Amino acid sequence: MSLFTKNRGRLSSLALTLALLSPVALATNGINLIGFGTESTLMGGADIAVARDTSALNTNPAGLTQIHGQAFDGFASGLRTFDLSHKDSFGNDKHADNKYTFLGGGGYAMSIDSVPCTAGIGLFSQGGAGGVFKNINTAFGNRDDMSSLFAMAKISPGVGCKINDAWSVGASLAITYASVKQKFFPNTSVGAVPFAGYKLDDASALKVGFKLGVQYRVNPSLTLAATYTEKTELPLTDGELDANYSGMGLGVVKYRNASVMGLALPREAALGLAFKPVDAWLLSFKVNWINWADAIKSVTLRATDPENSLAPADYQIVTAGDWKNQWVFASGLAYNWNELTTLYAGYNYGNNPIPAQNSSPLLAGILDHHITLGAARQISRQWRLTGGLEYMLPVKENYTSPLFGNAEVRNEALFLHLMLSRRW
Repeated sequence: MSLFTKNRGRLSSLALTLALLSPVALATNGINLIGFGTESTLMGGADIAVARDTSALNTNPAGLTQIHGQAFDGFASGLRTFDLSHKDSFGNDKHADNKYTFLGGGGYAMSIDSVPCTAGIGLFSQGGAGGVFKNINTAFGNRDDMSSLFAMAKISPGVGCKINDAWSVGASLAITYASVKQKFFPNTSVGAVPFAGYKLDDASALKVGFKLGVQYRVNPSLTLAATYTEKTELPLTDGELDANYSGMGLGVVKYRNASVMGLALPREAALGLAFKPVDAWLLSFKVNWINWADAIKSVTLRATDPENSLAPADYQIVTAGDWKNQWVFASGLAYNWNELTTLYAGYNYGNNPIPAQNSSPLLAGILDHHITLGAARQISRQWRLTGGLEYMLPVKENYTSPLFGNAEVRNEALFLHLMLSRRW
């Protein structure tokens, strides 16, 4: 038994305690958040050429070299959806029943006296997707529930080192925990298995990936940066599934081995620059290529080992993915209002990677445009408080589905981000 297998329960509990993901859509740049920590997010995710706090572990680990001494950042976010809604041909036009999501995380880093390096470890809510819709009209003439919670959290140890005054390089591991729970019309069963609703619990994955980063300081006013993130497969296993076979006279049958295959965190490559036209202003830009086409092609839900031997031995649903590659363009600014206060603003755009015909209310509509505003205040020599808002502009996607007919999914949301930082 491997170390990861033995400690999977502890790591997953820690990750989910920090992530605190409720079953509401988090989809932003695909299924990733636009930024990590408040400065990264409030500059619109244009972070890899800035990356000067512990969130560098998950943005650009080369930026850790800007931390001297010790640093701690603890951050929390709250999401309020305004229009996370599903509309279809069966009379539904309903907002998701859970409107709030809360996230948390943090990081610690320390410079190493004997070498020009800084090492650290961070805990991050990576992202997710989903929605909860209770008591909706179905294509079978009844009312039932559908919901999905796909959540990802990450533990990232890493190190950044200065090669010389101009060049810094870094690397971090990404110990990613992902889990999924779903209900899809669990109280519905029609005929000899033309349709059997289900409830899926506790399928999860614990996998390791990595990120590499570099920063090049051309001069005191200009920094160039690049990062590479490797693909991380997320085979979700060890779940249980309850299938409704009432149409066959078997009632609800539990399958003791359920899995979801075909999900992954994608390969990414990003380029960025940060420019200071004058001492008080910092402008930052990032272009990020996200290889969703290789990460999500199709998703297979499969359950075996039924408790009732009369039930089908294999319950399987294959869902088309065919996601497209995504380009994300991010820009941000930081303005030092005075010695104690910094103002932030940013904009992030990422094209929707999901083909319209493969849309779903359980993906809740990928958000394209994000606007951010915020501020940081030095409250003492060691402590700093940063906060701000991230507004996700309204998005609507129309599609046709055998189970929903002509359907529509809408999304609009607002994030509140806070971070308390200490340097010593």
